[in-house]
Amino acid sequence: MIGRLKGIILEKQAPDLLIDVNGVGYELQAPISTLAVLGRTGSEAVLYTHLAIREDAHQLYGFSDKAQRTLFRTLIKVSGVGPKLALAILSGMDANAFALCVHNEDVTALTKLPGVGKKTAERLIVEMRDRLTEWQAPAPLWAAVDQAEKASLDAVLREAEAALIALGYKPQDAAKMLNKVSSQADTPEELIRLALKNTLGQ
Repeated sequence: MIGRLKGIILEKQAPDLLIDVNGVGYELQAPISTLAVLGRTGSEAVLYTHLAIREDAHQLYGFSDKAQRTLFRTLIKVSGVGPKLALAILSGMDANAFALCVHNEDVTALTKLPGVGKKTAERLIVEMRDRLTEWQAPAPLWAAVDQAEKASLDAVLREAEAALIALGYKPQDAAKMLNKVSSQADTPEELIRLALKNTLGQ
């Protein structure tokens, strides 16, 4: 089992990462919250990982801290929630906000997450309520965003839009979300964060 990686960021395009660890390139997927606190391409990164093994593929997921990985592992134990949906949940809502929604039984807020309908939201609340009592919430995950090199606004918007579509939003909805915040940030990760925050009302 691969539990932790320390290496150089070779590629970073949400939700995908390529990390060079002593000459070996590891492909990972990570939530937007993790990508937001990583450095730029060429910098060192430390990620706590989870390896999902299926008959047709092995997929590695990366997280900025152990608490986030623990929440991911707890989420995928919920009936009907696989790694893809768990990643979308952690991308669309930070861990502390998610825990608050569960404790407050806030179905409306949870259904704003891509891929989460009313039944799934209700199931998350029922099955996660007791499990979250043993989970220690991490510090806010949107702090200390490392600014990447300035890129053209069009390229930044395209990358941010592709990431939102990968999370389950329709292309036209992703475009509308980004148009509202396009003048407020210079990096794809920050644009995505602002777009999600604006949409979810956090």
